[in-house]
Amino acid sequence: MKDNAQPLPTGVAAVLGAPERLAALQAAMPVFLGPDPDFDDIAGLAAGLADTPMAFVTILGQTDQWFLARRGTPEIRFPSQETFCARMLAEKGAPPLMVADASRDPRFSSLPSVSGEAHVRFYAGAPIVMDGQPIGTVAVADRKARTAAADTLLPQLARLASLAGVLIRQKEEARRRMLAAEVLSRDEKRHALALDAANVASWMWDLSTGIVSGNETFHRMLGFRSTRPMSARTFFGAVHPADRKTTIDRLRNALATGKEYDGLFRASKSGRWLLGRGRVHEWDAEGKPTLFLGINVDVTDGQLASERTRLLLRELNHRVKNTLAMLQSLARQTLRQTSDPVEFMDAFAGRLQSLSEAHGLLSDHEWGVIHLKMLLQKQIMPYALDYESQVEIHKDEVELGPDEAVGLGLVLHELATNARKYGALSVATGKVVITARIVNEEGRRVLNMTWHEVGGPPVNPNGRRGFGSVLIERSLDKILGSSVHVEYLPKGVTAVVRMPL
Repeated sequence: MKDNAQPLPTGVAAVLGAPERLAALQAAMPVFLGPDPDFDDIAGLAAGLADTPMAFVTILGQTDQWFLARRGTPEIRFPSQETFCARMLAEKGAPPLMVADASRDPRFSSLPSVSGEAHVRFYAGAPIVMDGQPIGTVAVADRKARTAAADTLLPQLARLASLAGVLIRQKEEARRRMLAAEVLSRDEKRHALALDAANVASWMWDLSTGIVSGNETFHRMLGFRSTRPMSARTFFGAVHPADRKTTIDRLRNALATGKEYDGLFRASKSGRWLLGRGRVHEWDAEGKPTLFLGINVDVTDGQLASERTRLLLRELNHRVKNTLAMLQSLARQTLRQTSDPVEFMDAFAGRLQSLSEAHGLLSDHEWGVIHLKMLLQKQIMPYALDYESQVEIHKDEVELGPDEAVGLGLVLHELATNARKYGALSVATGKVVITARIVNEEGRRVLNMTWHEVGGPPVNPNGRRGFGSVLIERSLDKILGSSVHVEYLPKGVTAVVRMPL
């Protein structure tokens, strides 16, 4: 068939390859999946109206014409350049077209479907127009020429083409909705699995009905065995009485302002501490909230640890200054019985002195905040051969509270004494480079500090970890979310401190 094809007329080629037409075709039908029985009735109606043995509903691409429905031919594809339809679309305005005898019409007589075995003589068709662009046709054909045809045929074919266009659009919209629903379903399943794996409770409060529903984790955290939706009254009743008023007030404020709800409460039945977050998700036409979404995270372990730490720190702040002298006295008495009391006494007394220095700074500032620069100077200067040349500091303006100053002071003391004995501060060419920066992590200020020694004696990374190393890494344990990591690298000790402020 292609051997008999004539060169494609310039006008036809321009129409078939027009970018705006191809864009409309791509939007209407991104993928051709083959003949579609939903279009068979349109082809059947066209054949009946024209009383022809052949009828087609087609999509016309740049190189191929695809059949959505066909009668009188087994083909599902035909080269675009060899079709009546392509030449119809090339006419100005792409009007419906009727050809009484194609063998006598020079525009069509050389087409393979006319000169070949198909022996088409009569053709009538109307364009399928989408977004102002012709993307296909509804057409009929016959092997017999016709001297006349009903005047109503072309208008009727045009109506069928319009119907085909509507059907194409609806099917594409349905396909996209189905794909979107599949994606949404996958996302919902993935989110549900992620929440379950992370032990996060999710819940939804429908304010129009007063019903609260949630996942299995939500009900388990509140101490309910059933996972059925509950009333808002039941939900609030599941909050510990001591925390109920505060929780309700914060939820009401979130409803009234549209801001995020953030609260901590205990569950009455389970006794677990739950951190809650949420916000209004939908409003009605009058601006009233109708749907509230939230999550809960079990923070019982952290809350209990935080409470214990706060109690210990309060007790420590009251007693530490009075007990320092007693601890020094007890240490001296104990060290008299050791094999090397002088060495151990020096180390122990230095640690006590570090605590005393930090407490002294805090006391001078009425137990408010102190600047990191002051703490660095107080803890490192006694151990440097030349503080100004051996200690290089790059820092933001950092203010430390009592707990932070005491813990960080111990870390700095241990690092400085170790550097003086074995590291960079033990030689004049050595240097300690300290970098301290404040970063914002989810609305919270966190101090990231690095201690790096250079120019000192080589470090033995396989050396035994002594009490000082353990103390460095545990000095900030009482400050939640903090950490100290020490690396004994050959070129010098490096310590990384992370501490929420």
